[in-house]
Amino acid sequence: MNNNTKVLVTGADGFIGSHLTQLLLDNGYSVRALSQYNSFNDWGWLEDIQHDNLEIVCGDVRDPNLCRDITRDIDTVFHLAALIAIPYSYVAPDSYVDTNIKGTLNICQAARDNGIKRLIITSTSEVYGTAQYVPIDEKHPRQPQSPYSATKIGADAIAQSFYNAFELPVVIARPFNTYGPRQSARAIIPTIIGQIASGAREIKVGDLSPTRDFNYVKDTARGFLALAQADDRILGQEINIATGIEVSMKQTLETIARLMNADVKYIVDPQRLRPSKSEVFRLCGDNTLIKSLTDWHPQWSLEQGLQATIDWFIKPENLAKYKTNIYNR
Repeated sequence: MNNNTKVLVTGADGFIGSHLTQLLLDNGYSVRALSQYNSFNDWGWLEDIQHDNLEIVCGDVRDPNLCRDITRDIDTVFHLAALIAIPYSYVAPDSYVDTNIKGTLNICQAARDNGIKRLIITSTSEVYGTAQYVPIDEKHPRQPQSPYSATKIGADAIAQSFYNAFELPVVIARPFNTYGPRQSARAIIPTIIGQIASGAREIKVGDLSPTRDFNYVKDTARGFLALAQADDRILGQEINIATGIEVSMKQTLETIARLMNADVKYIVDPQRLRPSKSEVFRLCGDNTLIKSLTDWHPQWSLEQGLQATIDWFIKPENLAKYKTNIYNR
């Protein structure tokens, strides 16, 4: 992939997708960005991105005809469109099957029909479930501990089958827990920052004992770009984007409170707790493979990333976009 490449980003209106779109534009690529259709003609986080090389189209990956249309005249596809909230997957699992599995099937078939040169499929560290060993490499068993993770396992399998059966040039990117500006308030880091920034002194949280491998969003976006630019050895592979460092939710809360100079205590909100067998208690990724195939490595420490995230969230115009007093599934 070079700077003259025309790329498609599905889910471009979302958290990671909008950062990836900006990175691609900054590096000289021409980007077709898919924003989920809505009657308000709202482009999500793309609203603030203006560029001569950006084409925004509205639609839904659940529609195979749309997928065929938007992949025409495209060299590389970054497929990020998905339903991702784990709590909502308990409520509406059927929607996750339609969007995550069927949507991925539609993109794979469209990419095959239109001769796409590389298709980057977005997976998630949630497919591994609670770590059986750490660091978690790509051979770790898959454990569907939520309807969300089950559909992502299914989507990965669909993509892998198109590589094996049809030689579709697929790469499966598996980011560990990404955080940063624009993230949904349902996630642990923005919910803590948002509550503190809104003046709360009792921070409502779920279980604080699980550990996570936190990636700052700019590092995650750089990982996607590195996978797109790598040579063909990368095709057909599932590749972690991880720091290799784990930190507990409690440590994360304490670090955020310290960086925000906030004297707070936390209370466990029962509605924020996952069912016991569904909670993923430990995640820590092995990034050996991506380092061996690309020049990617994490550039942001957790404290640097948290500070940048705090700086963004505390701006009144950004904080106003979040309902910090309401738990968002």
